[in-house]
Amino acid sequence: MQATVGDHLLVHGRIVGQHDRVAEVIEVLGQRGNPPYRVRFEDGHETLMSPGPDCVVQHHESSAG
Repeated sequence: MQATVGDHLLVHGRIVGQHDRVAEVIEVLGQRGNPPYRVRFEDGHETLMSPGPDCVVQHHESSAG
């Protein structure tokens, strides 16, 4: 998994009734876009994350073009 600052991580709920969560990557701490990432969730909570198989990267689209 590789991400850059500005990408979003979609974390799927692991149990029935648990909603998906979205976090914005605010810092990449690994080499060449690899985890861990410092992320900020929609509620403002920040944490370090090494995403697992329940997570998908939504790449930030650049405005160039």
